[in-house]
Amino acid sequence: MKKRILGVVILAALILAVAFSVSSPAAPNKATTNAVPAAAPQPNSTTAVPADHPEIRDALASLRHAREHLEHAAHDFGGHRADALHATDEAIHQLEICLKFDK
Repeated sequence: MKKRILGVVILAALILAVAFSVSSPAAPNKATTNAVPAAAPQPNSTTAVPADHPEIRDALASLRHAREHLEHAAHDFGGHRADALHATDEAIHQLEICLKFDK
């Protein structure tokens, strides 16, 4: 009886190990990532589309959200809230310049 229970436990452990190894994503293959790069689109090509810059747009959205929280904070925190608002406004301004520069 003990051997049968031990066998079932070992079998269950093996099934779980295989299931988790199959369901986890594999690491990218470095051989394919270092393969010959695709031809870059020509700057004068009609198919060239300017980059959307999702990271910068996400950063802008986050900064604007943080600014809203700072504006509605309950305390001034010894003047640091005003400094943080000014720094946030400057960061937003710089990121907007980045997006305009690309155009």
